Amino acid sequence: MSFDDAISALSKDALKFVKNNSVLGLGSGRAATAFVKELGKYIKEKNMTIRAVPTSLQIKLVAEQGGIHIIGADQIDRIDAVFDGADQIDSQGNLIKGGGGALLRENILISSAKHVIIMADSTKFVKHLNRTVPVEVHPFARSTAKKFIEKLGGKPDLRTIDRGYPFITENGNIIYDCDFGTIMVPKSLSQKIKQIPGVVEVGIFTRKPDVIYKAKGNGKFDILA
Repeated sequence: MSFDDAISALSKDALKFVKNNSVLGLGSGRAATAFVKELGKYIKEKNMTIRAVPTSLQIKLVAEQGGIHIIGADQIDRIDAVFDGADQIDSQGNLIKGGGGALLRENILISSAKHVIIMADSTKFVKHLNRTVPVEVHPFARSTAKKFIEKLGGKPDLRTIDRGYPFITENGNIIYDCDFGTIMVPKSLSQKIKQIPGVVEVGIFTRKPDVIYKAKGNGKFDILA
């Protein structure tokens, strides 16, 4: 089932949350990419001035192609709105993110943003989070962090790329994709994992989005508050 038409439509609708002279956080993934492409055209048509902080090189390149003014996170004193996708969303608005490896930067922006707009297709919505949780770990803690995660009941699997080499984040860290089964209390689990020495970030985001777009297979979408 293709959600491309719905994602294209909701990307256009989400532009209504973009205000002139605002600072935006740009997440990563398919939905965020579609939004950024529309954003580039929109600000040209409306002759708007915005500044944007991308969470990955991939989304930075897309934004630059669209003529969007890119700035670094150290150049801002606020984030007016973040537009991002999600790997999974539960009935309470908790998210699992980090499938693309940008969970640290995404969480930094989402945690500090005035408004958070999440865009995802209907397959990402569940009652309780149950997919693997990305955990970004400093390479020095590769073995020790793995043992602590296992003590918490997780099954960590080192993320790799072609030929079996470890996936390295843009921050120079590794990622364990950890199976915790059904996650009934996301905030508690996230806090426990973050206490492990060497853990840099956890892909459980408990900041509730202000707006959630749900793309449907018929080319339409729902807006959830």
